[in-house]
Amino acid sequence: MERLDKVLSSQGICSRKEVKSFLKNKRIKINGVFPQKSDIKIDPECDIIEVDGRILTYSRFLYIMMNKPKGVLSASNDKNAETVIDLLPDDLKRKNLFPAGRLDKDTTGLLIITDDGEFAHNMLSPKKHVPKLYRAVLDGELSDKNKTILESGITLSDGTQYKPAKIFVKNENNRREVEIEICEGKFHQVKKMFEFVGLTVVDLTRLRVGGLNLDENLALGNAKLLSRIELSLIFSGNNS
Repeated sequence: MERLDKVLSSQGICSRKEVKSFLKNKRIKINGVFPQKSDIKIDPECDIIEVDGRILTYSRFLYIMMNKPKGVLSASNDKNAETVIDLLPDDLKRKNLFPAGRLDKDTTGLLIITDDGEFAHNMLSPKKHVPKLYRAVLDGELSDKNKTILESGITLSDGTQYKPAKIFVKNENNRREVEIEICEGKFHQVKKMFEFVGLTVVDLTRLRVGGLNLDENLALGNAKLLSRIELSLIFSGNNS
């Protein structure tokens, strides 16, 4: 059993503060009855919840897009540093949330936060080949030769292997800024790949996971619930 206001906010219907207004204006029904209090306990998987005359299809899990800022850990909790979970507004906070995959502390961009372990496993599994697109700003220009090397796949001196990447030079007059697509997610992978050809990544942003692009209207540090359509895009490949 969960509080009504918590259930509605978790489904993106309204904030917990707004539930009282919804109740006052008789916009919500529970099993055909207009509830009086926002803190009543309901069973969202069994009770019939109507909002503005439409039956709510309850989603057991949360799927959140965050535009991760620099200086924040991709972790559920940390005693010494701020985490992406700390940044979530109260309306989106729930027990057992975690980042599905990590972005380095100094990396920004698209991060998926969820409480669905199976979903996260499928998104991150190398067998699923879900591509991730990054924009990298380098300390030098990427030559055609080094671009070809990275696109062919490389093996580091410690034996770590990286599969072939796709690299896009958007502006030939600025080869210090490129986009790179990989299907793996190994530790510091993008940075180590460019280090292999003598370049240092000075700024890194994740732009896309699968076919889901970072919402350009989502400010750094902000988050939003993902729709079912947006979720499906994650496993639909890419749109480059």
